[in-house]
Amino acid sequence: MSKLLLFLLPLLLTAAQSPPAFDLQGHRGCRGLLPENTVPAMRRALALGVTTLEMDIAISQDRQVLLSHDPYLNADFVLGPAGQPLTPAEGKALRLFDMPYADIRRYDVGSKPYAKFPRQQKLRTYKPLLAEVIDSAEAYARLKHLPAPRYNLETKTTPASDAVLHPAPEEFVRLLLAVVAAKGTLARTTIQSFDPRTLEVVHRLDPAVQTALLVENEGGLEANLRRLSFRPSIYSPQYRLVTPALVHACHQRGLRVIPWTVNTAAEAAQLRAQHVDGLITDYPDSVRGPQP
Repeated sequence: MSKLLLFLLPLLLTAAQSPPAFDLQGHRGCRGLLPENTVPAMRRALALGVTTLEMDIAISQDRQVLLSHDPYLNADFVLGPAGQPLTPAEGKALRLFDMPYADIRRYDVGSKPYAKFPRQQKLRTYKPLLAEVIDSAEAYARLKHLPAPRYNLETKTTPASDAVLHPAPEEFVRLLLAVVAAKGTLARTTIQSFDPRTLEVVHRLDPAVQTALLVENEGGLEANLRRLSFRPSIYSPQYRLVTPALVHACHQRGLRVIPWTVNTAAEAAQLRAQHVDGLITDYPDSVRGPQP
């Protein structure tokens, strides 16, 4: 490697990590329009102009890193391998951490009508591996001449479910970061969580990785930040918790504010007026709005 390239490499990496002026994130891809946490949802989100693909991460029995919000097969929208419906009890008994990924993949997560999202297009699809999602998103962006995608990956962990529904934080984070690093997308990735333990592991293993603290409590900014030993990149509250004072306080501390889950144009406009740095939405087509 030339001396010039060695000199420029840190600058290039820093540039790659720079966030967009306004970060529009597709929640679970765009679950209002296509089945959540699936390859088709991620591609549609990119087509609709999102800058970041937000998704949930789970771990299978054979330690494969896959996309899933629920730690089991949710009977509300999952069908069995032969297309049969599942009862809620049957679905909850099918814990992903107890199943090899090959078995998980056989279940259809996109054909069953989902009452919560009447606009959602139905199609037969499956819970994909994170590696497949990244490969697909990168290829789609190149094909359509879109900016390189960014990724916001949520670790679905709680202390009560360690070693039951998922690995303990150290193993979980190591498995996750290994996939992202292998794909060369670490500089465009944020790890987010309600569980500060996983963020602590991320920061210890690689302080350069962006982190986001998810918040749904009313404890306030200072109390929530005290849950971490370091300052995260992003403060990500439930959108009803956002106020001009909160945004100002975050910006004074060098924190970006990206609320969730914002699903109407009116809500999005109000939050933009409060100078949030982005938003997470199920409906990128409805809340995109004018680009600042």
